[in-house]
Amino acid sequence: MLAKIIFYYVIIINLIAFIVYGIDKRKAMMHQWRIPEATLMMLAVIGGSIGAWFGMQFFHHKTKHPKFYIGVPMIMIVQFALLVVAYCNLR
Repeated sequence: MLAKIIFYYVIIINLIAFIVYGIDKRKAMMHQWRIPEATLMMLAVIGGSIGAWFGMQFFHHKTKHPKFYIGVPMIMIVQFALLVVAYCNLR
Protein backbone atom coordinates (compact mmCIF):
# COMPACT_ATOMS: atom_id res chain seq x y z
CA MET A 1 0.00 0.00 0.00
CA LEU A 2 2.75 2.47 0.96
CA ALA A 3 4.70 1.63 -2.19
CA LYS A 4 1.63 2.43 -4.30
CA ILE A 5 1.18 5.80 -2.58
CA ILE A 6 4.85 6.65 -3.10
CA PHE A 7 4.64 5.59 -6.74
CA TYR A 8 1.65 7.87 -7.42
CA TYR A 9 3.26 10.72 -5.46
CA VAL A 10 6.42 10.51 -7.57
CA ILE A 11 4.44 10.47 -10.81
CA ILE A 12 2.31 13.46 -9.76
CA ILE A 13 5.16 15.58 -8.37
CA ASN A 14 7.20 15.02 -11.52
CA LEU A 15 4.28 16.02 -13.75
CA ILE A 16 3.79 19.14 -11.62
CA ALA A 17 7.51 20.00 -11.84
CA PHE A 18 7.50 19.58 -15.62
CA ILE A 19 4.41 21.76 -16.01
CA VAL A 20 5.69 24.47 -13.63
CA TYR A 21 8.99 24.72 -15.55
CA GLY A 22 6.94 25.21 -18.72
CA ILE A 23 4.77 27.86 -17.09
CA ASP A 24 7.85 29.73 -15.84
CA LYS A 25 9.44 29.63 -19.30
CA ARG A 26 6.26 31.04 -20.85
CA LYS A 27 6.14 33.79 -18.21
CA ALA A 28 9.80 34.61 -18.92
CA MET A 29 9.10 34.94 -22.64
CA MET A 30 6.14 37.22 -21.96
CA HIS A 31 8.05 39.33 -19.39
CA GLN A 32 5.54 38.51 -16.67
CA TRP A 33 5.86 37.77 -12.96
CA ARG A 34 8.06 34.67 -12.56
CA ILE A 35 8.00 31.62 -10.35
CA PRO A 36 10.83 31.96 -7.78
CA GLU A 37 13.93 29.86 -8.41
CA ALA A 38 13.62 28.48 -4.89
CA THR A 39 10.20 27.06 -5.79
CA LEU A 40 11.57 25.46 -8.95
CA MET A 41 14.42 23.86 -7.00
CA MET A 42 12.12 22.77 -4.18
CA LEU A 43 9.98 20.86 -6.67
CA ALA A 44 13.09 18.88 -7.60
CA VAL A 45 14.06 18.33 -3.96
CA ILE A 46 10.66 16.97 -2.92
CA GLY A 47 10.74 14.27 -5.57
CA GLY A 48 10.25 16.06 -8.88
CA SER A 49 13.85 16.02 -10.09
CA ILE A 50 13.09 13.95 -13.19
CA GLY A 51 10.21 16.22 -14.17
CA ALA A 52 12.35 19.28 -13.48
CA TRP A 53 15.18 17.95 -15.64
CA PHE A 54 12.83 17.04 -18.49
CA GLY A 55 11.19 20.46 -18.15
CA MET A 56 14.58 22.13 -18.39
CA GLN A 57 15.44 20.18 -21.53
CA PHE A 58 12.04 20.34 -23.22
CA PHE A 59 11.41 24.04 -22.59
CA HIS A 60 15.12 25.06 -22.78
CA HIS A 61 14.66 26.72 -19.43
CA LYS A 62 17.30 27.40 -16.76
CA THR A 63 19.84 25.40 -18.79
CA LYS A 64 22.50 28.11 -18.47
CA HIS A 65 22.26 28.48 -14.70
CA PRO A 66 24.76 26.25 -12.83
CA LYS A 67 22.38 26.07 -9.87
CA PHE A 68 20.00 24.22 -12.18
CA TYR A 69 22.13 22.37 -14.76
CA ILE A 70 24.31 20.98 -11.95
CA GLY A 71 21.86 21.07 -9.05
CA VAL A 72 18.92 19.23 -10.58
CA PRO A 73 20.98 16.26 -11.84
CA MET A 74 22.77 16.08 -8.45
CA ILE A 75 19.40 15.99 -6.68
CA MET A 76 18.30 13.25 -9.07
CA ILE A 77 21.43 11.19 -8.32
CA VAL A 78 20.92 11.54 -4.55
CA GLN A 79 17.26 10.57 -4.86
CA PHE A 80 18.15 7.53 -6.97
CA ALA A 81 20.82 6.48 -4.45
CA LEU A 82 18.33 6.82 -1.60
CA LEU A 83 15.85 4.73 -3.57
CA VAL A 84 18.44 1.99 -4.10
CA VAL A 85 19.41 2.01 -0.42
CA ALA A 86 15.76 1.86 0.65
CA TYR A 87 15.05 -0.97 -1.78
CA CYS A 88 18.08 -2.96 -0.61
CA ASN A 89 17.12 -2.49 3.04
CA LEU A 90 13.55 -3.64 2.44
CA ARG A 91 14.59 -6.93 0.86
